[in-house]
Amino acid sequence: MTGPVYIASDVHLGAVPDETERAFVRFLRHVGEAGSSLLLAGDLFDFWFEYGSVVPGRHFRVLAALADLVDAGIPVTLAGGNHDAWGGRFLREEVGLAFHVDPFRIALAGRTALVAHGDGVGRGDLKYRALKTLLRSRPTIAAFRTLHPEIGVRVARAVSTTEAKATNDDAVEGRARHIEAWARRQLLGDVSIDLVICGHAHRPAMVDVGGGRWYLNSGDWISHFSYITLTVANAPELRFWPRL
Repeated sequence: MTGPVYIASDVHLGAVPDETERAFVRFLRHVGEAGSSLLLAGDLFDFWFEYGSVVPGRHFRVLAALADLVDAGIPVTLAGGNHDAWGGRFLREEVGLAFHVDPFRIALAGRTALVAHGDGVGRGDLKYRALKTLLRSRPTIAAFRTLHPEIGVRVARAVSTTEAKATNDDAVEGRARHIEAWARRQLLGDVSIDLVICGHAHRPAMVDVGGGRWYLNSGDWISHFSYITLTVANAPELRFWPRL
């Protein structure tokens, strides 16, 4: 495939209207027609957890569209976010995604990219970083898996604050500044990285640090319906998907 690489993040399926999910399915079909690969930089789902052979079934249209991309030879990579880091066998083997929990490097459009969702990056917010470590630990995952799936989903919905965080301008601004500062440090400290790609900020960003090296954040599908395309010959491009 010779089309562009597509980048999106923070769709938060389950916390957005059904119309948003349908729009995202149309976007995935467009990627299948025009793209060479797809990178999802975290929080595709507002909650995802695999209970052995049982998985949340509400978003089967998106899962099927992702599987169709993979079957068509278009690689799809998902970075686990703070809402969907508990992926596993189903996403990897049944859907066919390359799924990563921790920050990772990947080659995209002839560039080396460092990808991280963006939650807990840097040295600040020690309480959250400790909570993140606890929630992703094997004992915690094993304990949550003992809950009936219906109860687990209800617990996740009860503690989710996605809409409030996404619409709180002060919180969004502070989170965006922190992630951008971390990304700049990575780019300045390691010349082998051409791109740092994050989500979590819920605000699109394309920051050229010089020499064709960029910090990229594709924004979200709550307020912006935004995504980024990469090609070998051109600078990254920020685009917006029609809401209707």
